Amino acid sequence: MQFTKAEEYGILGVLYLAEKEQRVITPLSEISEAKVIPEKFLAKIFQSLSRSGIVRSHRGVRGGFTLAKAPEEITIKEVLEAIQGPYHLLKCVKQSELCDPDKFCALRELLIIAERRLVAVFEGHSLADLVKWQQAGAVLS
Repeated sequence: MQFTKAEEYGILGVLYLAEKEQRVITPLSEISEAKVIPEKFLAKIFQSLSRSGIVRSHRGVRGGFTLAKAPEEITIKEVLEAIQGPYHLLKCVKQSELCDPDKFCALRELLIIAERRLVAVFEGHSLADLVKWQQAGAVLS
């Protein structure tokens, strides 16, 4: 499994916002420059994040973005799903009708287990966790 560029850039973008004071409006151009992300691509990603209630868009000359909630309240799962939708490691995990219902599939069962664990990790960590790790330069258990 590998993150798409949109997922990677989305996480980096909201992490940048999470490192700032919550009420500070940050221009998209600043995020783009700081994280070396193409601004037009980042704008599309942030549209999805805005529609999902993760970031708030502020219009005008001094416009930009803020987090819509505290970093502690935003899980990594929420960010990823706002960008790409629900996580599934195999199409038949999501759409069981793609498999023969009369046949057992060990691969499907393994991927269901892996998917549950992966989603649990994403649900179990917030943007605040990533900020702490970033500031410490390490993962804090």
